[in-house]
Amino acid sequence: MILFPAIDLKDGECVRLKLGDMQQATVYNPDPAAQAKAFEDQGFECLHVVDLNGAFAGQSVNGAAVDAILKTTKNPVQLGGGIRTLDHIETWLGKGLTRVILGTVAVRDPALVIEACKLFPGRVAVGIDAKGGKVAVEGWAEASELGVIELARRFEGAGVAAIIYTDIDRDGILSGINWESTLSLAEAVSIPVIASGGFASLDDVKRLLKPDARKLEGAISGRALYDGRVDPAEALALIAAARKEERAL
Repeated sequence: MILFPAIDLKDGECVRLKLGDMQQATVYNPDPAAQAKAFEDQGFECLHVVDLNGAFAGQSVNGAAVDAILKTTKNPVQLGGGIRTLDHIETWLGKGLTRVILGTVAVRDPALVIEACKLFPGRVAVGIDAKGGKVAVEGWAEASELGVIELARRFEGAGVAAIIYTDIDRDGILSGINWESTLSLAEAVSIPVIASGGFASLDDVKRLLKPDARKLEGAISGRALYDGRVDPAEALALIAAARKEERAL
């Protein structure tokens, strides 16, 4: 079980959005690399990074900030936002990313995702962002008619490393993870699922550690960490205790 701290990049800075709205961005750190190192020093083991500008532009925009993060932290880093071609994927993985997250292209060109999984086994994740139960694309700016589970099932057996499932209606407003939808998705596919959107408090950490949620790979936390609503030491201690207990079974 992994708790991924999130670094969302907008104009080279570490921000958090409210409900996926680029006009509702709060800057938390002008130095994303320093933030990545701070998360590492707090004991986090992995890092989730999103190039918000890139998600809208369809290509990497905050590349310099991501490069700086990769040079600063020893932790594995997964990156999403604007990664739409095999060349994009190969370039980023070559720079040291642990895995890339494909979102819009998973809807527009699922064959590319499947090909990428063959070329880069274990290093391609799919980001499924949902609004009102339907998949959103282009940096959450456009809604599709595609259902979340319908999209996820297209990649069964393809070698997708994980699905990052974000409930946009909860993102950045600290209302708690949409556990019902997240666990329904996890039940519907064999691909590991990571919960995202709305992570609010230690209650979400505790919910993550209940038996029915242990099928998840983990969850992503952003604003709750930045605002101090989740104490990193306490959250990581709960996860460590749960891992120890699971190993003892």
